[in-house]
Amino acid sequence: MIHDMQAVDADGVQLAVYVSGPRDAPPIVLVHGYPDSAAVWAPIRALLETRYRVIAYDVRGAGASDAPRERSAYRLERLAADLAAVADATCCTQPFHLVGHDWGSIQCWEAVTDSALAGRIASFTSISGPCLDHASLGLRGDRAQAAARPFGAGIRQMFKSWYIVFFHLPVLPELVWRFGGAYGWPLWLRVTERIRAPRDPAQLRNALNGLKLYRANFIEKLLRPRARHAHAPVHFIVPLRDRYVGAALSLGLDTWIGPHSRDEIDAGHWVVLREPARIAASIEGFITAREASCQTSGMVRVNIIG
Repeated sequence: MIHDMQAVDADGVQLAVYVSGPRDAPPIVLVHGYPDSAAVWAPIRALLETRYRVIAYDVRGAGASDAPRERSAYRLERLAADLAAVADATCCTQPFHLVGHDWGSIQCWEAVTDSALAGRIASFTSISGPCLDHASLGLRGDRAQAAARPFGAGIRQMFKSWYIVFFHLPVLPELVWRFGGAYGWPLWLRVTERIRAPRDPAQLRNALNGLKLYRANFIEKLLRPRARHAHAPVHFIVPLRDRYVGAALSLGLDTWIGPHSRDEIDAGHWVVLREPARIAASIEGFITAREASCQTSGMVRVNIIG
């Protein structure tokens, strides 16, 4: 399938967007995480593009997209506006299915819980990327989350999140990425995830610019979380051996997102690379169930436990 690459203007920032699949098929927008580019979706795209119009883009600072210098340009509301610009350019007014991994999922939560895209997002599949507001409210003692999560889940997640603290340090993260980190990234994935990933020529650029994602958003969300209600049906794909995002972060969220579905998979964080067929099947299964139930008032609960 031939990929159509185009530039989409998002308030002066040029985003590289990649489109493939039948023009009249239901659209799916894929949003990558850190320190990746849209290339991380290649295996899954190949499995979805025969039945869907698949749209992926390099988020600002990554791949072939522009990289604003100001930290404030990487705030979540700006990232959600980027998604809206991409959807406007590729889907027009047609509702689209949304899939996010890692930081792609984190920024998608901003769009899924903001009224600007209400009615445009047909469904949201979240992979290893929590809503920062929900996560912060959980740390503050949200009763529903506390009741649904195993004892000690919060402490375990704090240890998993060591890298967030590291990325907020001055200078040191940049030095690590510049002096071996970017070059050795495929080796890190091979050792920790058992994945043989091709080298991304934009790896250093992705890593350095993407540090602003953490620095522009985490402290504010930790100090001032907001009550955020999802306006689209949600499906979680939960890698049970994720060394960065614990499975408990997607539990106890009914107050904020209503009925939803979970697909637990025995895999690590970069499950999108290690298990592309499994992930594509989970995404498609959820979308199919959602489209079949779109005439009903409630959402069908889909339990696909791996």
